[in-house]
Amino acid sequence: MKSETFFSATENAKITQTIQEVELQTSGEVAVMVVEQSDTYPESRILAGIIVGGLLALGITDHWLDDSLWGFLPLAATFAILIAWLVGYLPAIKRFFIPSSRLEEMVREQAVQGFYKQGLYKTRDATGVLFFISLFEHRVWVLADHGIYEKISQESLQGHASEIATGIKKGRAAAALCEEIHRAGEVLAHHFPVREDDSNELPDQVLHG
Repeated sequence: MKSETFFSATENAKITQTIQEVELQTSGEVAVMVVEQSDTYPESRILAGIIVGGLLALGITDHWLDDSLWGFLPLAATFAILIAWLVGYLPAIKRFFIPSSRLEEMVREQAVQGFYKQGLYKTRDATGVLFFISLFEHRVWVLADHGIYEKISQESLQGHASEIATGIKKGRAAAALCEEIHRAGEVLAHHFPVREDDSNELPDQVLHG
């Protein structure tokens, strides 16, 4: 799925409106970013090719080629290449060959890269908060600048991320995102109330990596 079409035009407008409403109550700055994937995970295709291709070749040589090693090796290589290519078009199968810890790590890293690439660290009081959604991994990460971390822990922010991820699985991604932005906004408003000279420092529209 393309990141640009993950949310409909109506949903994008609702997310923008939600961010604007929240930022009327806090000096914190909220941004949302959606990316298709946080890494290409080439090792997953190689692993799938070796395992699945090897099993297919083994089955064929066992039944039709009398367990011939010279028959097994070219078949295994051929199937490995074919399966590795095919897995590239089957995200669910590809994810199966990637450890969960690896998915988490890459989403965190991509969130940090997106935070700096989009200039979200440039707010006056270091109060930027990024809601980062990575589609392939089915993961959400909430990242904040150091000004936020003085008052709010990463564990608290990840509570919002978990609720959004659950909402995505249930087919209500935009609604869950808006709900959690509002909830996070209440916490931000408590610790970082809006100031008289506050200005909108980050884009309110959904960003794409």
